[in-house]
Amino acid sequence: MSSARSNSPEAPEAPADERLDGPRVALKILVAGGFGVGKTTLVGAVSEIRPLRTEEALTDVGSAVDDLDGVAAKTTTTVAMDFGRITLRDGVAVYLFGTPGQERFWFMWNELSRGALGAVVLADTRRLMASFASIDYFERKGTPFVVAVNCFEDADRYEPPEIRTALDIDPHVPVLLCDARRTGSAKEVLVSLVEHALRLAGGSGRRG
Repeated sequence: MSSARSNSPEAPEAPADERLDGPRVALKILVAGGFGVGKTTLVGAVSEIRPLRTEEALTDVGSAVDDLDGVAAKTTTTVAMDFGRITLRDGVAVYLFGTPGQERFWFMWNELSRGALGAVVLADTRRLMASFASIDYFERKGTPFVVAVNCFEDADRYEPPEIRTALDIDPHVPVLLCDARRTGSAKEVLVSLVEHALRLAGGSGRRG
């Protein structure tokens, strides 16, 4: 999925006092998941600045190692990261880093995850197995994460409890349905992650 907002103008300038002082709180969030699940789209949907993207065209050589099952129409791929920013109320700035989905670029994950509050793992019900690598990675690192199922129009619909069972996700991890193209839906996912991470930091909702 590609975002229709890649060429949208930047947001209006912030008030002078905000520009001078900067955000009172800055949070780093990763957007992860398998190849073609909509990470670039989600970052573009909520970013108030022109998103930074590192996309390259798919080639015949890459098709030998990239799994295009279910995303045959996709023509580009993220090779390093996507970057965007959204300012929430009370001066909270969220910096979004979209991770590359193909296995050959996973070496970027360790660098991108440094200092992150948490992660959104995007999933596609047509290719749920593509989510396992991201889930396993954040579980091993102890990074708070939520699973957000991007509801593609041609995909079968399942309720969050069914998805939780299929992905074998712990009960305390939020599972949500979303449309990565819609700003409001993408914001709800980010808010859910921030709330989840704060609960864990406060000792509420921990496993065991």
